[in-house]
Amino acid sequence: MAPKFKDGDAVATVNGKWVAWAHTAVAYTAFFSALVVGMSLHFNKIVQNEHYGYPDEWFPSVSATIGDRYPERSFFQVFIAITSGPRFALVFLWYLVTARPNSTLPKFVAGVGIFRTFTCGGWTYVTSTDDHDWHDIFMISYLVATLPWTIGCLALSPNNRRAVKYRKVLASLFFGTLVPLIYYFIQHKVHKIPGAYTKYAFFEWSLILFDVGFDAVTALDFEAFEIVVKDIKGVSRGKGKPVGNTFGQGFFWSEIFDAAADVYNGFVYWTSWTSLPVLVWYFPLWHMGISGYEVVILSYVAPVLLAIPVLKSLAVKNPRIFHFLSLSGFLAYKVQDPANRLFISTFAVSCSSITFAATLYGDRAQHTRLESRVFAWGLGLILSSIAKFAGKTNNPFWPIMHAENGGWNKLGLLLAILAGVRSFRAPASSGGDYFPSTGKKGSSLLAGLGAGSMIFLMHYLLSDSSTMIAWVWEGYPVRGPLAVPHGALTIFSMGAGLVFGLFYPKVAGSWTAFGVGSLGAAFLTCTSNWSGFYGALTIAFYLMAVSPVLISSAVRHSPAPTFGLAFFVYVFLLLFHVWVVAYAFVPGGPLVREHTDWLMTIAMLFIGAGVFSAAVSRSSGPRTNAISPNGRRARSYYVYVLVALQLLSVSIAYLRFPTNDYTPYHKEEKAVTAGIWTVHFGLDNDMWASERRMRDVIEELEIDVLGLLESDNQRIIMGNRDITQFIAEDLGMYADFGPGPNKHTWGSALLSKFPIVNSTHHLLPSPVGELAPAIHATLDMYGEMVDVVVFHSGQEEDPEDRRLQTEYLSNLMGSSPRPLILLSYLVTKPLEGNYNTYVSELSGMKDIDQTDWDRWCEYILYKKIKRTGYARVSRDSITDTEIQVGKFVIGEPEPENEMMIPEEMVPQGLRFPALFRGQGVRGHRYHVFNEPRYWQ
Repeated sequence: MAPKFKDGDAVATVNGKWVAWAHTAVAYTAFFSALVVGMSLHFNKIVQNEHYGYPDEWFPSVSATIGDRYPERSFFQVFIAITSGPRFALVFLWYLVTARPNSTLPKFVAGVGIFRTFTCGGWTYVTSTDDHDWHDIFMISYLVATLPWTIGCLALSPNNRRAVKYRKVLASLFFGTLVPLIYYFIQHKVHKIPGAYTKYAFFEWSLILFDVGFDAVTALDFEAFEIVVKDIKGVSRGKGKPVGNTFGQGFFWSEIFDAAADVYNGFVYWTSWTSLPVLVWYFPLWHMGISGYEVVILSYVAPVLLAIPVLKSLAVKNPRIFHFLSLSGFLAYKVQDPANRLFISTFAVSCSSITFAATLYGDRAQHTRLESRVFAWGLGLILSSIAKFAGKTNNPFWPIMHAENGGWNKLGLLLAILAGVRSFRAPASSGGDYFPSTGKKGSSLLAGLGAGSMIFLMHYLLSDSSTMIAWVWEGYPVRGPLAVPHGALTIFSMGAGLVFGLFYPKVAGSWTAFGVGSLGAAFLTCTSNWSGFYGALTIAFYLMAVSPVLISSAVRHSPAPTFGLAFFVYVFLLLFHVWVVAYAFVPGGPLVREHTDWLMTIAMLFIGAGVFSAAVSRSSGPRTNAISPNGRRARSYYVYVLVALQLLSVSIAYLRFPTNDYTPYHKEEKAVTAGIWTVHFGLDNDMWASERRMRDVIEELEIDVLGLLESDNQRIIMGNRDITQFIAEDLGMYADFGPGPNKHTWGSALLSKFPIVNSTHHLLPSPVGELAPAIHATLDMYGEMVDVVVFHSGQEEDPEDRRLQTEYLSNLMGSSPRPLILLSYLVTKPLEGNYNTYVSELSGMKDIDQTDWDRWCEYILYKKIKRTGYARVSRDSITDTEIQVGKFVIGEPEPENEMMIPEEMVPQGLRFPALFRGQGVRGHRYHVFNEPRYWQ
């Protein structure tokens, strides 16, 4: 008989645990009934993927099982619909269990739970077959919402140790499974390894087990929670006592907002810091040598001004003044004149450097605040790298960006103001020295050397997740990491290193850790492919881990000499890294020509000096490792932010993952449009990032294969950018770039609508002048193997270099038995000098148009392939060099006697676009001949 209540008779009572068990049972039934039915009826079909089938693949993925075929799809959708009832009830009961006065976290978690339920329905009922984009949107939203749901449930867990233990285990398993899941997906999608998709499928099914199992744990909390159905309205009063210190001493929205604001301020610092060299680079780029504007990089050394007592007192006690002045850099995009934009950004960097030094110095007596500052600064670098990961290597808030080329400058400025107001609302610390007069502080000189070198390497290697990947890339077939998705691994390593350095500073600051970091730097510098990338991950981890140690050591000294020296060291190493590649254009350049190994060695030795100084300081410091409750709570909020950032980077990697199913523009005619363009490092004549303008004209010209020269931006002065990422992803093209930035060239790149079967990177003989890069690639064009060579010759001032390079490349082309197209920058006049070696029996190459006398640099040559058209297209203000394009037909013999024909005789699919006739479009038009030329 049902129990009696004073409010009325109970019609039925149900223990709360059955809601959780019902949810678990029906959810598992939905998935595994579909699996059993699918394996029974359509085994061979659901294990088949785009590369392999049975027996190479013998277990289906979740999506193949639940989304493609009847009746398994129906089984899944019916049971998942039934699951929605217990699911909403579970979220509701969890809210009742955890709700308490004056707390919004339970409401937030409940909202997330409802959102996850709806997005689950989205990817369930909109399958990838129905609408791939919306299926992915719902799936990504579900996975992103899993993070706050998991953390929120852990933070609000009632006082039940068994339940908390299971939640931690299942949450760890869920997020840990993402790593092998992504690994095997890449093995399948990129490397096309047989059987990899089956392994991926097992980890995908494991995610289902862990995700549903995590919510099944609520049964342990609901056991003492009874649902009573009465004949009148009643409200259950039973609530569990929350355990506030699961991750810290309670959860407060104000503090999570404080942490987020601090991290964004760190992002503002790194945005300003990384933008200035890009602006400086514009001027020597157009002057072809030192312009005089380079002197503004001394703005980094602005902390030396803190030697002035009045300025030091103002900056330490009122850092908000300099912080808000530094936001002028976010307004620089409003200025059209490049020089004035540079000067505004220079002022912003000066203020930012002063804020950085003064804030850390002012907080040095308060361990928790200092740790939070360093944590936020490190997370700011990670956020900056993620912003570039999402922006395809452009920071959308840089002064080279604006609304027309993808900039989000107004949003960045608004968030910067809000974050600054939030972070600097509290009074600053006095900055009093908390060390006893007899205590050892280490050496100010060594501390400055270490901090400056560390900041340089963080900027040089970590400010973009693809930079070190470019160092180790050696071409096709893929034998190492890719910018997407492996850039997320670089970001993960950075975050792990930062947390390790804050939680285990003694280990991070040890000589053992320094040795491991140095080994990682050596592997990155001296090896390639995966071994080089493992070195990259190691140095990324170490630099982030040692940063709290070196900064904590540096703030023990007066800020003017320590940070002034640190930033002077940064500037010295910045110039060093320019000199090693720009040796032909700078005084004393040949002394350090091609010595990135020297640069890395000196930088690591400087860090070693900083480690030595930190060890002296630590030896005389407090002997306790105790962290206050406030410190633990502050740490937890930054960890929350870090986890969110890591999940964001994984989501970006997923969304940007290449499809590798690209289609040429005129496949019916088996036509190939090939082009060559010297793009001046992706900065246009007015100092704006030019990727979008480049993309538009490339698409409108219908270019299938494109050689890009002067394209290596993976250095500090170029912004650690990669223009091929945006163009290739937007236009659906394969990309190859090389030799890498550690090979000291100005860069060559290849974009192709056709699969790149193999590619080799060459450094041509250059005993005196700048290095000449080349890519020799074999493309699968409509089933026929065709070679494409992208090449940039040396300078006019070095004729012997150019002669040696001509012989090398001509022999290379002559040795190829396949049809070949050369897309090049030759620095020679038609029919004169080295031209007659490039176009000769030695190379076997022909000029696409021998009558075109008005050339000096760009040339398209070919052999064993039918040429049908050639055109020259003006550049407008994108760069200083035109686009040259040629049309070829695959599968037809090269005619012995070609003749020029009018366009009316050319099939439509082999014509160049009419869009560029006459005045053209946006400043691009056919010029020199004022129209394309065609041959039969």
